[in-house]
Amino acid sequence: MFKKTLKQVLKELRTDNHIVHWEEIAAVQARTIPFPNDLDVRLCHALRKRGVSELYTHQAEALKLARAKKNFVAVTPTASGKTMCYNLPVVEQIMAEPTSRALYIFPTKALAQDQMSEIHELIDELGIDLKCHTYDGDTAPQIRTTVRKAGHIVITNPDMLHSAILPHHTKWISFFENLRYVVIDELHTYRGVFGSHVANVIARLRRLCAYYGATPQFICTSATIANPKELAEELTNGSIELIDQNGAPKGKKHFIFYNPPIVNEPLQIRQSALNKAQELAGSFLSEGIQTIVFAKSRVRVELILSRLQQRINKGVKGHSIRGYRGGYLPKQRREIETGLRNGSILGVVSTNALELGVDIGQLQVCVMTGYPGTIASAWQQAGRAGRRQNESVVVLVASANPIDQYLIKHPKHFFEKPPETARLNPHNLVIYLDHLKCAAYELPFQQGDSFNGEIVDDYLEYLTDKQVVHFNGSKWYWMNDAFPAHGISLRSASQENVVIIDQSEVPNQKVIGEMDRFSAMTLLHDEAIYLHQGIQYQVEYLDWDEKKAFVREVSVEYFTDANLAVSLHVLEEDLLDEQHEDLSLSFGDVAVTGKATLFKKIKLSTMENIGSGPIHLPEEILHTSAMWFTFKDSFAIERDSLDQVLAGFASLLHHVAPIHVMCDRNDLHVVPQLKADHSELPTIFVYDSYPGGIGLAKTIYQQMHQIVAHMKALLKSCECVAGCPACIGQTSSDFNVKKGVKKALDLVDHESYR
Repeated sequence: MFKKTLKQVLKELRTDNHIVHWEEIAAVQARTIPFPNDLDVRLCHALRKRGVSELYTHQAEALKLARAKKNFVAVTPTASGKTMCYNLPVVEQIMAEPTSRALYIFPTKALAQDQMSEIHELIDELGIDLKCHTYDGDTAPQIRTTVRKAGHIVITNPDMLHSAILPHHTKWISFFENLRYVVIDELHTYRGVFGSHVANVIARLRRLCAYYGATPQFICTSATIANPKELAEELTNGSIELIDQNGAPKGKKHFIFYNPPIVNEPLQIRQSALNKAQELAGSFLSEGIQTIVFAKSRVRVELILSRLQQRINKGVKGHSIRGYRGGYLPKQRREIETGLRNGSILGVVSTNALELGVDIGQLQVCVMTGYPGTIASAWQQAGRAGRRQNESVVVLVASANPIDQYLIKHPKHFFEKPPETARLNPHNLVIYLDHLKCAAYELPFQQGDSFNGEIVDDYLEYLTDKQVVHFNGSKWYWMNDAFPAHGISLRSASQENVVIIDQSEVPNQKVIGEMDRFSAMTLLHDEAIYLHQGIQYQVEYLDWDEKKAFVREVSVEYFTDANLAVSLHVLEEDLLDEQHEDLSLSFGDVAVTGKATLFKKIKLSTMENIGSGPIHLPEEILHTSAMWFTFKDSFAIERDSLDQVLAGFASLLHHVAPIHVMCDRNDLHVVPQLKADHSELPTIFVYDSYPGGIGLAKTIYQQMHQIVAHMKALLKSCECVAGCPACIGQTSSDFNVKKGVKKALDLVDHESYR
């Protein structure tokens, strides 16, 4: 049967009037440099056997900086050969000095396994005795001893480094003494709470290396973000050189924005993005064009996958459509990755598990089911389409979500705006103290010592009062029975965590994660739908006293959203800007008292409310950082409608702010108050969801002008009259809430705040 080419399918697609933007990105030729004359001939020979006859310019620059003993971060797109930026200098060093060691840190075990396969292939071509091993939770005990004593390259993840390697450093003495390189891959994933923890883990690593007489170089790689150099320097607490000129070739890319038709005019509800993404992917797959579809959750992956399999497997013989997500066994993942590389698998439907640098070759088409949440993530997913010289297509299918609708109608924001800034706060007091305890357990502290750039005598005196450390002579020693790393999660800023227990396979219950108590009120209450690595779980029972949430795996087409009744008390106002008579902007410390009251069930495809229920939990208090707008008495909105305007403003801000600070919506809370406790004036608070704050609220305070401009554009682009769920989160028939929100935005956008 005759199959259409990619060009023919695109020609037909151009007639679809639901395409709102079609961007053509021109092909780019490779920029290469010959192998250096002094590169070991065995390496040259091995690289040529693997099809590499010259180095891309960014790879050559990486080798040059590594040889000059400089720390650096390489920032280039997906599939541009970033792996060579660290493998080449590391292997060269070990070949020259076989006692040298390297530590590779990857954010996920799947990525670590993939990269181990990559370097093993290079080692096999070289035919040298270079031992490379993973060291994670799956590593057998008998192998661990061999890895510690004889591993040239040890591949691990931050959690394992934190809880299993650093606390037991005396078993790793020869490794630390000879550690030359520390590689941190996928740097952009280390942001927020996780990044703040990892920065302190790296500080502990550096401290131990110094103790054993080593000063390793740091090599980082990252997807495109606005501040890679700053992020790398914050994470490693050192000076970093930046490599951001990509020398890899790129084929021509078509980037298509697709907006499904409206099915409910008053509520501005559109046809399901899931259905339309499946339909578009099917049109490529049925012509034998290799395609990847990204979906945001496991249930969406399975829905799209089953429909595509029914449609495609009948018509395309000898090929298959597969799913790829958290929960698959490593053997299944390897089989799928291999099938994509050799072409035996025609299509794959994935959560963001394939967004990171797992090698699956380069497909021809990428379909995204909804905007992934950040521009950086969208470009990572888009980078999965396009062999180096071949034409490729990316289709972003918008959901009814306000941010999706804004981006789809304002393509310049996506194509011309710099990617987001990644933020972290290593000196968050709760996180910093946790890792100071770990560091004290690992090695005693001398008076005047610093940790992660800060003198720690005052902190250690506090810990002495708490009988955690003991001062003797001129040193502080750990004095507790248990070692502290065991009780500290890198994914939370709180010590009072709720443990999440999966009881899907009774009696084989297993812990799959943990969450701070304040967040657990709204995300782990009874009947909540909790997402973990793209898999849906329903909370069967939350044992608040024992801090345990028992969950069971489910597959449903809705998510839950809880209402949190909040009272805020301003503890300290650190920054104040009141240049306009009708408004002031502030930043400072707040105490948040929260009580979860009820939850709603929201349908995935239409975002409509399909049910609700009460939540019976006690109040919790959170001390964190916040920014807030105070509207003064002259704010001319009718008093009866002011609460609706504030709620609409808060809803719109909660959609927009996470884009600018590169965080999840759950990392921020936005709370409107008709009469704030500290001023008795209408106020909107934006606070970090984590104890002590991680710098998000302060960034919003600093970037308020850009955020408000974005909010105004989103409001203007919505086709409703008085406000709807697609813009301000509510519908009003008796008052034009949209007009009131616009007036409030004009106040905040006053030129004095720009």
